[in-house]
Amino acid sequence: MQSVITALLYHGIVIETGSAADVKEEFKMRKWKKAVSLMLTAAMALSFAACGGSASSAAGASSADGSSEAESTASSAAANENVASFTESDVAYVQDKGTLVVGMTDFAPMDYRDDSGEWIGFDADMAKAFAEYLGVEVEFLEINWDNKLMELDAKGVDAIWNGMTITDEVTSGASVSEPYCNNGQVVVLPAGKAAGYQDVESLSGLNFAVENGSAGAEQLDALGIAYVAKTTQADALMEVASGASDACVIDLLMAGAMIGEGTSYPDLTYTVQLNSEEYGVGFRKGSDLVDAFNTFWKEAYDDGTVMETATTYGVQESVIEK
Repeated sequence: MQSVITALLYHGIVIETGSAADVKEEFKMRKWKKAVSLMLTAAMALSFAACGGSASSAAGASSADGSSEAESTASSAAANENVASFTESDVAYVQDKGTLVVGMTDFAPMDYRDDSGEWIGFDADMAKAFAEYLGVEVEFLEINWDNKLMELDAKGVDAIWNGMTITDEVTSGASVSEPYCNNGQVVVLPAGKAAGYQDVESLSGLNFAVENGSAGAEQLDALGIAYVAKTTQADALMEVASGASDACVIDLLMAGAMIGEGTSYPDLTYTVQLNSEEYGVGFRKGSDLVDAFNTFWKEAYDDGTVMETATTYGVQESVIEK
């Protein structure tokens, strides 16, 4: 029995001298120390009971052993539950690796590269601010938007943040933030042809290009209109500019920034708005990053950061008041 106590005390010393630098290890060690303390109590009780040698002492020792064992088991189960909860935190996961990986596509004015190759835009700039709020660096990863939920589940990315329309598909596969921008899907075509395509009924004869897996594709699917699937909305826009397609469906926010007088596509315009929708940021199902984001966004809205950034990229009219 003495050897058992000595062994347990030895482990207690090891725990006490363990590194406190790693928060998660320290968390687990504290829980283990509690369990060790209970085991020591049980061992001491058994030792004293053995010294008595009587039948009643043996019975008492057996009772103490059963009680202590049950208490120790319960304590260990509670410790395991707490450790699991701690390690399953997405906030802790992101902070531990030091990066927030954001899945996105080239989608001005939300996410696009400047002349130096740096990712900028309303979403990109706010993602940088959110990463700073978490105390980590941001990493942008261009993904196939049709695979966004798979990327999230596989931990290829920690967030999908790219002017993402909140749809049933998205909410079934991800936990989504509170909406932060209003949007809609609009039909874009050459300005010289716009007069002939002012309602949904007139669209059936057009050849469309649309981003695969996007809200625009969902709208065309609902209307039963065929289209050429492209990798990004920017690609769909170029299809129309080059004459390869008659029209495309893109986000209203993108249309406002990318087409018309004074833009890269001055000869294009938009006519029909197919729906009204809202943008949100997607995280893994049950992720505590959702609450962290919502808190961050409210603070950033209140201190003026959101509207200042939105004004920089011309999307201030779409921002949802908080």
